[in-house]
Amino acid sequence: MAMTDMQRFGLGAGAGNLLGGLAGMFGFGNKNPADTANKYISQIPNATAPYYAPWLGAGMASLPQLQGQYSDLIGNPGGKLNQIGSSFHESPGFQFALQQALQGAGHQAAAGGMAGSPEHQQHNMELATNLANQDYYNYLSGATGLYGQGLQGLQGLSGQGQQAGQSLADQIAQSLAQQGQYGYEGQAGKNSAKSGFLGNLGSGLGLTSAFLPFL
Repeated sequence: MAMTDMQRFGLGAGAGNLLGGLAGMFGFGNKNPADTANKYISQIPNATAPYYAPWLGAGMASLPQLQGQYSDLIGNPGGKLNQIGSSFHESPGFQFALQQALQGAGHQAAAGGMAGSPEHQQHNMELATNLANQDYYNYLSGATGLYGQGLQGLQGLSGQGQQAGQSLADQIAQSLAQQGQYGYEGQAGKNSAKSGFLGNLGSGLGLTSAFLPFL
């Protein structure tokens, strides 16, 4: 028995659905967008890592030094101060200031008839001691100030290293999250295509078998 136009249309539609399902299942003529996106997303960590590397390296190198300095300060602050003061040397103007002070004290002692007396000598000794102490503490003040700047520098490097590490870790996490999302969506699309294929296959086979007796 010859097929009518409607029958031919139904058979053609079933075959078309069947072929469309096959194309969707096996990916003929298309690509998974997740695969394309992941090619670029996966490059982000390696592409940005060189820009963070100097800060990461500086932060990692400064952290042990910073920990050691803090440990010394907390455990033995007096020892740290003595260590800083161990390199003390008198300032360039100390001798001039000392000579000026002794000369002035000598003039006063001479004017009072005390020149060369034990009191005059005691006064000179106290004057020299006070000037030496002042010179030493001026040195300590400058040295501890520089030491504090050094600690701040180490803290800055350590903080920059931490920020660089955190930023790079965030980028890697975001990259992996995006890859996971795209992978999930891509697999969901494939599953949907397979389900559609099975449905189309059933429809196509049903239409074909229904019209076979009339061919």
